[in-house]
Amino acid sequence: MPRRPRIEIAGIYHVINRGVEQRDIFKEPADYEYFEELMCFYAKSYGITIHNYCLMTNHYHLLIEITSENLSKFMRQLNMNYAIYFNKKYKRVGHLWQGRFKSWYITDEAYLYTLMCYIEQNPLKANMVKTLEEYPYSSYNYFLRDHIPECLSNSWIAQNYGNDKQSIVEMLNSPIDIEQLKALKKAASLIEAPNIDKKPNTEVLKRRFSKIKEIKERNAMICKSYEEGYSQHMIAKVLGLAQSTVHGIIKRGRK
Repeated sequence: MPRRPRIEIAGIYHVINRGVEQRDIFKEPADYEYFEELMCFYAKSYGITIHNYCLMTNHYHLLIEITSENLSKFMRQLNMNYAIYFNKKYKRVGHLWQGRFKSWYITDEAYLYTLMCYIEQNPLKANMVKTLEEYPYSSYNYFLRDHIPECLSNSWIAQNYGNDKQSIVEMLNSPIDIEQLKALKKAASLIEAPNIDKKPNTEVLKRRFSKIKEIKERNAMICKSYEEGYSQHMIAKVLGLAQSTVHGIIKRGRK
């Protein structure tokens, strides 16, 4: 039976992929560097924003944003071309990846901020380094350079902190409580993108707001729609609001 396509809507995704049988997918510096090269090349080709990334020995984390339904195309090119390179270099055959990549759609900004720290701190948690500055295969050190690479120039960190290196260091080194991380994940309705072909019905959402004229009533409907499973991103898009505005309305509505 053929696999059904993933749901793909514009927004930010946390993507993870691992080596088959948890084997190493990076063996020397050149491997990490080639993956980064491919990642940046295809991100530009598909108009994808890379917010954060971390390449570990046998897996990787990406925090990326898409504006059209091309996440699978981007990941297919990235994983396929790296696998060809790796198998040829190390004279091996067979699958390099454990399976199809896993992706989660980020619907809550509180989780987004914590996730950026979590991704960058992977080498620290794995006891591979004592400071984040020591690890060369993540986006962390690129943010501290005078000139940020093109593929990270539109990232959340670059857009919000610019050259304020001290603020970047303080934010990405913020302590993470794993239990708090799990709670945020649940509260944020972080949903693993399933292999289904049904997309959220934006027309239903549009009709909900079409006859609302009062801001108070609109805000109440925003909170209700969010509780029923509509993402902040989708609500913001339908209403023509910034996602941060929708987030603030929902946050105040919970008090």
